[in-house]
Amino acid sequence: MKQTKQIKIRDVLVGGGAPVAVQSMTNTDTRDAKATLAQIGALAEAGCHIVRCAVPDMQATEAMKEICAKSPLPVVADIHFDYRLALASMEAGADKIRLNPGNIGGAERVQAVVKLAKERGVPIRIGVNSGSVEKHILEKFGAPTPEAMVESALYHVGLLNDCGFDDICISIKSSSVPSTMRAYLLAHERTDYPLHLGVTEAGTEYMGTVKSAAGIGGLLALGVGDTIRVSLTDDPVKEIYAANAILRAVGRAEDGINVVSCPTCGRTRIDLIDIAKQVEQHCAAIHGKKLKVAVMGCAVNGPGEAREADLGIAGGDGVGLIFRKGEIVKKVPQERLVDELMAMIGET
Repeated sequence: MKQTKQIKIRDVLVGGGAPVAVQSMTNTDTRDAKATLAQIGALAEAGCHIVRCAVPDMQATEAMKEICAKSPLPVVADIHFDYRLALASMEAGADKIRLNPGNIGGAERVQAVVKLAKERGVPIRIGVNSGSVEKHILEKFGAPTPEAMVESALYHVGLLNDCGFDDICISIKSSSVPSTMRAYLLAHERTDYPLHLGVTEAGTEYMGTVKSAAGIGGLLALGVGDTIRVSLTDDPVKEIYAANAILRAVGRAEDGINVVSCPTCGRTRIDLIDIAKQVEQHCAAIHGKKLKVAVMGCAVNGPGEAREADLGIAGGDGVGLIFRKGEIVKKVPQERLVDELMAMIGET
């Protein structure tokens, strides 16, 4: 796996072999510090590592003072076009800035942002998507192709490098999964900066999760990516659950419980679908453990097939087996299966 440059966002390391960091973005009005902090708290509880807040005006930068001071997570200020908002956000305590230096109005303004970022140790994330590629680059490539998006990102990197700034992270997103993947793979070849993965405008919870799993998960499985955000048109907390599920699915999670379950068939004699949903829901809220838990429907798809699981359950005729590493531990009534399994997870 290629080693990228490492940056530090408050106390979270990104790149350089650090664990993949999970991000989200608040959808509250940033000017409402109380509501924004409440959402950040919920994101932290769900397993988020870094949070981004939109900063549309100076009133929002005033609220950022309280948000940054009280947030349990590092706070990224999302800036577009107005360099003064970047300066004010850093003064307010932002731990990172999301900004494209090519669209804030010239070298002097870029220098001003870089100077303060250096003084405060604030990294900058360059964020390019298919709708933000510069006109001269679009003319060169004819469309916002993956190659065009990467060239746009490196153009912005060059503007920061020209100012002696190297504390950079890059994102290159498209609503097309294939385009997103090609862009990130190309960027991975051409730069050592850490990459923030995401599929932009991914959609609602269902389709957005599917697209993100395909794009983000595919890249992570190839060893590409240092930090991720699953973008959903929904409660941001759901982004965290989806992101952590993707990390577990591709073996990149540092902790968390990976629940596997069989698809059911005519041999199943317990309510496996409901049981699997209960187990998954309970396990999603558990942090600090790294386990594989199996929920299997019968003796065929049971302890033997799931012997690699740390713990698991298998159905019988109205009863179930609880097993550990393929070895049966006990037989319990169906109505007690989930409680007994969760108790064993708690003891493990």
